[in-house]
Amino acid sequence: MELTLLGTGAPAGLPRPDCPCAACASALGTDARAATSLLVDGTLLLDLTPGTAFAAARAGRSPGGVRQVLLSHPHDGPALEVPAGLPQPGRVPDGRELALLTGHRVRAVALDAPGTGYAVTGPDGRRLLYLPPGGAPAGLEGPAEPYAMVLLDVVGRPDALARLRETGAVSPATDVVAVHLDHDVPPGAETRRRLAAAGARAVPDGTTLEVGAREDVPGVPRRTLVLGGARSGKSVEAERRLESFPEVLYVATGGTRNGDTEWAARVSAHQERRPGSWRTVETCDLVPLLKDDGPPLLVDCLSLWLTDAMDAVGAWDDAEWADGGERALRDRTRELTDAVRGARRTVVAVSNEVGSGIVPATASGRRYRDELGRLNTAFARECEQVLLVVAGQAVVLRG
Repeated sequence: MELTLLGTGAPAGLPRPDCPCAACASALGTDARAATSLLVDGTLLLDLTPGTAFAAARAGRSPGGVRQVLLSHPHDGPALEVPAGLPQPGRVPDGRELALLTGHRVRAVALDAPGTGYAVTGPDGRRLLYLPPGGAPAGLEGPAEPYAMVLLDVVGRPDALARLRETGAVSPATDVVAVHLDHDVPPGAETRRRLAAAGARAVPDGTTLEVGAREDVPGVPRRTLVLGGARSGKSVEAERRLESFPEVLYVATGGTRNGDTEWAARVSAHQERRPGSWRTVETCDLVPLLKDDGPPLLVDCLSLWLTDAMDAVGAWDDAEWADGGERALRDRTRELTDAVRGARRTVVAVSNEVGSGIVPATASGRRYRDELGRLNTAFARECEQVLLVVAGQAVVLRG
């Protein structure tokens, strides 16, 4: 089964008409995208958009062989003009299946938002799933047979991808292609980076893909360290990397700090951001979690883990530090990094980058700064990907 993406953008396209934002201003060349429309084997058109005929011609395809046009979501604005020779567009009722004379079968998938998803099975038996913008499957039951390809709004509805993974409809071998791309993320390298973290990719308008070819499927890094200063956006970046995966275990190393209202407000803000399917555990005992198999692990953060470890070895007292405290901390750090090296589950860890700031005025402050630098260095050495977040922008240091 062959698929040509006539457009890969949001319904308004990218750049949006008359939008002055930075993302739209930089959406040029292959990063410019028309509204999403898919041509399957030259016979089935999913979503009729303005300029479909011209888009097909630019991709070297003719819409003359289209036998069925299906719409997946409500279209705002004036009624769409149907090019000459194309059949009138329609919609398949939820749960029903449409059999085409070409040998394709199209089943309508119910969503949690207005619109319809389409599961298409080709004459060769290969299967793809297409979801409209802003929609996620409703009432999925697992385990399901994995699709060869899934096309959906990865940026806007990462939870839709999480649901599909949870039921087995998306496996590591599924080619996840992002469509309905809008101006929420700067186009180009930043879009590709964010999608790769979710195990997805984007392709330019006019690209033809072979369903089931399993080409260019990005692998999700197993171990990632996210560094950044205070309020840099490092926690948001770490959470974003796992929001398309179900059953994430969030490890909070800071505790509750009873009576500290400012800390409680921070904790509450983090909890409200996290998907409801994530579990949270408050602990600094990271080694057993890293050694266990299980869902992805998000550790926030190593800086507070170090504070707890330094408390335990008496690092704030010069005499205790010299009399075995420093050696004990090195042992704890080595045990942690060894566990990271052997971890089989996906791990995303957050840590503060404090070495570029003001030199602390106290000896204990300088000791903490130095030890955190050493910890970050040792932890980063065991990670496939390391990011530095500055002013909400992620800079890839490794991977």
